[in-house]
Amino acid sequence: MREALVAAAFQLFLERGYEQTTVDDIVALAGVGRRSFFRYFPSKEDVVFPDHERCLADMTAFLAAGGEEHEPLARVCDAARLVLRMYTENPAFSVQRYRLTKQVPGLRAYELSVVWRYERAFAEYLRGRFADRPDGTLRADVVAAAVVAAHNNALRSWLRSDGEGDATEAVDRALGYVQSAFGEPAPAPPAEEPEDVVVVVSRRGAPLWRVVREIESTLARTGPSPN
Repeated sequence: MREALVAAAFQLFLERGYEQTTVDDIVALAGVGRRSFFRYFPSKEDVVFPDHERCLADMTAFLAAGGEEHEPLARVCDAARLVLRMYTENPAFSVQRYRLTKQVPGLRAYELSVVWRYERAFAEYLRGRFADRPDGTLRADVVAAAVVAAHNNALRSWLRSDGEGDATEAVDRALGYVQSAFGEPAPAPPAEEPEDVVVVVSRRGAPLWRVVREIESTLARTGPSPN
């Protein structure tokens, strides 16, 4: 039923235009009543974005399942990739929706409100992970905004190309910029212990036992190197 309503809505949007299509038109084409429509979608705008609520729920659950062993920024970038997957699962529909939102200012505003909800979910997760930092809230908000901006830049480029090319590669490259700017620096490798070096001067042709005794005597006087 849900998919039938979405299909009917977009068919009419293409034929008549978004503004000229009513909920009554959609349910008539889908062969259901108005009550059935509003059981699935609170408004006509929601039928244009039928998958975002599920994606937001999945993404929020993914972030909540992350533990201390997960680097915070990497976890958020992986969550953003879940959003990308929602778009790439049905490229034709995603491109069609992108074109529609460009034409209808009201849908563009609705889409921006959805994007803000993704950004807020990222920021809330990061605030929890950065709570012990003096600038934790600021860092969380800035990083969340950067992840959304990088993801959307690559995603919209892919949508403008009618879904051609590798969207995953483009988003990975964009998120890589964010990780290089805000990621945690790798821990420095442990310093190597300095090696002891002993120099012994001996006459040419001196017997080996004398050379060995000189080395032992020098080591006994100098002792181990300080750490």
